[in-house]
Amino acid sequence: MKKKRGEINHNREKILKELKKNLRGFTVSELSKKLGISRHIVANCFAFLEGAKKVKIRQTGMAKIYFWSGKLKLKFLH
Repeated sequence: MKKKRGEINHNREKILKELKKNLRGFTVSELSKKLGISRHIVANCFAFLEGAKKVKIRQTGMAKIYFWSGKLKLKFLH
């Protein structure tokens, strides 16, 4: 069970990292292809993250687009 739980946390971290990098958000299919993770796993992680208020969702037609809901640290060039 520990391996599976560790794998789930690793997938969530990868998904959050990508969401923070891409302000336009991702659909389940887009992120699945980008990370090489099954759509089922991505969808489950999104459901968990939605419940934890870590992501926001925008419905566009039939697609749901998931966005990071936290604050981003912006780096400014001087």
